[in-house]
Amino acid sequence: MNRRGRTAPLPTTLVCRPAVLLDDGLVVEHRDRSGAVAVYDFRALPVGDTLRLSLARLFAARCVPSRWTSHQSSRYFWLPLQAFTAFLATLDAPVADLDQLTAGVWQQWRLSRPNAPLGYRQITTVRGLLLDDPRLSAAAREALARRVLKPAAKEASFQDAEFDAIVTTARRMFRAAHLRITDNARHLAQWRSGAFARGSEAWLLGEALDCLARTGEAPHDTRVRRQRGRVLARYARVLGGEKPEHTWQRLFLTRMETVALGVLLLAEHGWNLSVINRLKVPQAAPDAGSNGPRIYRVELEKHKRGAGRYFETRNLTDDGAASPGRLITQALEATVFARAAVHTLSPGTDRFLIWRSGRAPLEVHPQDETGRKLGIGVFGFGISGRTAKGWATQQGLPSSPFRRGRRTVNTLHRRAPGQNSQATHDRVYALGDPQVRQAAVPVIAEAAEAVVAKARATVLAAELRKRADPADQPTATADCHDYDNSPYPGPGGGCGASFLMCLACPNARIHPAHHSRLAHLHHALDSLRTAMEPGQWQRQWENGHARLEHLKGQLGAAVWTRALADVTDTDRDLIALLLNGDLDS
Repeated sequence: MNRRGRTAPLPTTLVCRPAVLLDDGLVVEHRDRSGAVAVYDFRALPVGDTLRLSLARLFAARCVPSRWTSHQSSRYFWLPLQAFTAFLATLDAPVADLDQLTAGVWQQWRLSRPNAPLGYRQITTVRGLLLDDPRLSAAAREALARRVLKPAAKEASFQDAEFDAIVTTARRMFRAAHLRITDNARHLAQWRSGAFARGSEAWLLGEALDCLARTGEAPHDTRVRRQRGRVLARYARVLGGEKPEHTWQRLFLTRMETVALGVLLLAEHGWNLSVINRLKVPQAAPDAGSNGPRIYRVELEKHKRGAGRYFETRNLTDDGAASPGRLITQALEATVFARAAVHTLSPGTDRFLIWRSGRAPLEVHPQDETGRKLGIGVFGFGISGRTAKGWATQQGLPSSPFRRGRRTVNTLHRRAPGQNSQATHDRVYALGDPQVRQAAVPVIAEAAEAVVAKARATVLAAELRKRADPADQPTATADCHDYDNSPYPGPGGGCGASFLMCLACPNARIHPAHHSRLAHLHHALDSLRTAMEPGQWQRQWENGHARLEHLKGQLGAAVWTRALADVTDTDRDLIALLLNGDLDS
């Protein structure tokens, strides 16, 4: 009951229920958020029943709504668990149960895994399961808890020429499909408005397109079973033939044309394939004027971000050919008939990327990792990994364009996180990419040169004050206002510059208590000039002397003369230590 005393509505979606243990606890049934069941038979593992039962219990404990809400998660752990038990079966001394697992056995397992993403996945997933068992010995638990270094990613972004060629190919393919569909859509709209004489060639073509839009099929004779699927002769004549390019491709995208659209969405917005696959139909927001731009609200879904952070929205505006919303407009126009046909077959379906298959309708369509169907009838939804690889093969690419393409867009073009945190963007995408590192070399070099140039600048950078700040830290030549954030950091943090460089630091503060000491330092450097070889003096003391000259000009001759008269023995001793290098360590 709600607070007004009315019966609360039932939830519209199924709730993921805990796993079910069958056959004495050796079979686990995992129900995902849609209610679909995946069965994991631990009797097939090549270990003893006692160990099988322990592993099944650990596995089932994670098949709950708060842990694994999709079959993709449980399968992700099941395959490494099979590899782990196969390894245990090869040992001379078999492990009967988890309380007998030793640190040595675990270390053997770790060393047997390849130094690759697959090996890293096997080690970390099995470790996560085993650490849930309280019976592990202290030594085994310590061995499992040791850090596992993630192997460096071998995947690199595309070169500019490669990526431009991919995007150009995708744009050419989708543009041809978009023009084809919109041309036929205009003819159909004219037919529905009565613009053609009944029985004419144009009228017959319009009638064929109308049948195709409503049913997904061109008009054909269903009375003769052996001729099912054959387009009626009068319509085949105006359509130009019975091949897909003459019939259903007039109003629907093909599977490969949908991949081309996905590549363009990737290139435009940096979304990965899973996000593109789950796109719902964008909703157009009403604009202020009749001729105003169209603003689309795009809902993005990414389950890897964790519960509570799956969804976000983007507003994309179509106000011209180069605007981010123009591709959304074209995609809506290219899929309008497919979406209408799917809605007739299954009302409420809101998938964005829909394509038509040339094959006969399937009774049962496969599901994605979230439990949603990948198609209905002759229509398919989204882009599978196999289809993306097939498109790449057609275009002469070694692999699917989506993973490397996303890295290319986010690291080299957008240079910003795409549905990732800044830390993930830097660690996973930017820092490991060869092109990013290569592009960073001149930037780092320029910054280093700027720091050196600033350090060698002969202009006083320290700030003059009338009195001391109690929070500042005194040094040999000035007071330091922010030691931890020095523009000349040391290897271990803090400030790595010499005390003479305080005069070139904006964090330094000079007040009247420093005047006598600095005036004496200026006089000592003048004296050293006459006693040292000129080149050596210039390399070692010229910049510091120039900054003191600058300070002398700012304070004025009267203040400087009085400061020289006020020099104390402490000032002389401190400057002597500074010039002899005794304060450098």
